[in-house]
Amino acid sequence: MNSWRACAVWGIGVFAYLVAVLQRTSFGVVGLEAADRFHAGGAVLSAFTVLQLVVYASLQIPVGILVDRFGSRIMVSAGAVFMALGQLQIAVAESVVTGVIGRMLVGMGDAMTFVSVLRLVPLWFDVRKAPLMSQLTGVIGQLGQLVSVIPFLALLQVAGWSKAFMSLAALSVLVIVLVLALLRNAPPGMAVEHNGAPEGSREVLAAAWRQPGTRLGMWSHFTVQFSGNVFALMWGFPFMVAGQGYDQSAAAALMSFFVLVAILAGPPMGRFVARHPLRRSTLVLAITALTAAVWIAVLLVPGRAPLWLMAVLVAVLALGGPSSMIGFDFARTFNPSHRLGTATGIVNIGGFVAALMTMFLVGYLLDVQHALGLSPQGVYSLDAFRVALAVQLLVLGGGALALVGVRRKVRRDLAVRDVHVPPLREAWAEYWAERRSR
Repeated sequence: MNSWRACAVWGIGVFAYLVAVLQRTSFGVVGLEAADRFHAGGAVLSAFTVLQLVVYASLQIPVGILVDRFGSRIMVSAGAVFMALGQLQIAVAESVVTGVIGRMLVGMGDAMTFVSVLRLVPLWFDVRKAPLMSQLTGVIGQLGQLVSVIPFLALLQVAGWSKAFMSLAALSVLVIVLVLALLRNAPPGMAVEHNGAPEGSREVLAAAWRQPGTRLGMWSHFTVQFSGNVFALMWGFPFMVAGQGYDQSAAAALMSFFVLVAILAGPPMGRFVARHPLRRSTLVLAITALTAAVWIAVLLVPGRAPLWLMAVLVAVLALGGPSSMIGFDFARTFNPSHRLGTATGIVNIGGFVAALMTMFLVGYLLDVQHALGLSPQGVYSLDAFRVALAVQLLVLGGGALALVGVRRKVRRDLAVRDVHVPPLREAWAEYWAERRSR
């Protein structure tokens, strides 16, 4: 199954996801230009990305059911059609309403892509390779964010708003052609097993939700993914440029560093998950705690944060992307193949619901402080950002508590099946004993 054909099919899928990430993050690097073009304040500006993610999150379960029924090829190509239409709309939009409609179309197409591409992995690769290939799917796809930070931003400055967004639409047209020509849902002769209700049925959705492992994946995704998305998709550039006072080239370099760290961290996390499947949630909680600690340091440091501290923040936030892939690994290992798309859709809701909620709250808090005269230096002053971005700590805490609660349920179910999860200290001692014996 791990043939050149499997790699070719997977490669087409990953390219489609890379383009989807580019479409998703393109608005995050043009936040200040969009504010001028649409004459928008913080709350209105955040509405572009919030509504995009509302559409994305609300479609995850329907898309999961549809990809289980119709396969990845149809869903990925349909997603590219919606993203092309959305970027064309953005290219010509001059009002908030028309611009938001364009971003909602982008969110609709984006919603159809990742779940569909991720479903290819267990069908084309064996179970030992699946965690690593899932991580590689996520981290290679994140190169799309790097394209949005460097080439797309440069194109915007040289060619202008309309031509830059039309070029993004053209990329989605290329995806449509490649997917229809080369992508296949499964290897020839492979049949997906059905051990329960028919594909796409209400019973499949209910069964996926009742499985505690699916909910553990959802809360894992909720907790570690949202802060990086808030930073990359909406408020990172304004925070660094308008709040911290960095120039655009420094902010672009930090965003590129974000993508680089995510790419480098993905494969080691994939190998860790494959070798230590009983420690997946512990890794998620550790990265959650690290994220909270670094945000506290950046928000409390007097004046402008030093460049090294901002780089540490960016690096830690970048870990959220590959670590959120652990949530999909929970979906894969706790669900049969015929409901994998549905379970993956449930998991994928988590981080994006958290992100859209936080994005809106940040924009709302920025506007409220300005309206009340609490930020006389402007809507995007550093002090206003400190208060607004601190809301992330509440979301991190709530997600961690929910994760711990459902993890107890999962471990009780594992104990019934005679699967023992040793205490962390015991597992750590066993690990080092094994290393010393080599």
